[in-house]
Amino acid sequence: MRALISLTRAPAALTVLGDTAAGASAAGRRLRGRRALLPVASVALYWAGMALNDWADRELDAVERPERPVPSGQVGAGGAIGVAAVLAGCGVAAGSAVGPAEAGLVAALAAAVVGYDVVFKDGAAGPAAMAACRGLDVLLGAGGARAAWPTAAVLAAHTCSVTALSRGEVRGADPRTAAAAVGTTALAAVAAASGRCTSRRHRVAAVAAAGLYAAQVGGAQLRAYRSPDARTVRAATRDGIHGMVPLQIALTARHDLAAATLLAMIPPAVRSSGKKVSAT
Repeated sequence: MRALISLTRAPAALTVLGDTAAGASAAGRRLRGRRALLPVASVALYWAGMALNDWADRELDAVERPERPVPSGQVGAGGAIGVAAVLAGCGVAAGSAVGPAEAGLVAALAAAVVGYDVVFKDGAAGPAAMAACRGLDVLLGAGGARAAWPTAAVLAAHTCSVTALSRGEVRGADPRTAAAAVGTTALAAVAAASGRCTSRRHRVAAVAAAGLYAAQVGGAQLRAYRSPDARTVRAATRDGIHGMVPLQIALTARHDLAAATLLAMIPPAVRSSGKKVSAT
């Protein structure tokens, strides 16, 4: 069980629950009834992507991260891809049970996850491919509604910059990549705080969450810009992943304070679990 938790980076899946919540909030659709299956689909596909990632990286990890489950022998290569296939199937089934629009989106999301892990990850298009996965996850919560496109774009932009910076986790990063990440974080925070809100209370909550996001993620990325060594970049990547939650809270709080309050319970669990299971 410990090996499977490490293989899927299980606790880090908490950072995807807010994707569908933010999309649903932007589209004015609550995650009730069958729609409550959408966060479940997101988590299953996230775990599937992590397992598939380790399968695809098994030879590289044998050199750079031999402690990972596959190169260390805790999980066989066949077992890793089997776990990925089962989880992906569960995710697609859960999303498809909601409706035809969601069925198409969850299938596209599954294809994007596979495309990133197997085709695009190591190329120039890698960060954009990962961003597409996050954007599609947001749109899944919105049923594809156009009202959620700006929200999806904000989370996709954040994901793209974090992914680009994460490429320096082993050998260090180019300071220009870290600087671009800081700029993207600032723009994402402004976009999340300044979008249309239902009321003054919603605006205050969105601004507060966006400020927390900017401080947490931007601060770590600024340190990576000043000292772009592997250890600092790895810390910035971790904070970028965990910082997804306050950004989701800011975007959700603009229209749905109840959902944003529920999401606010996630960060303590993410920080606690992150001490035992790496998110990267």
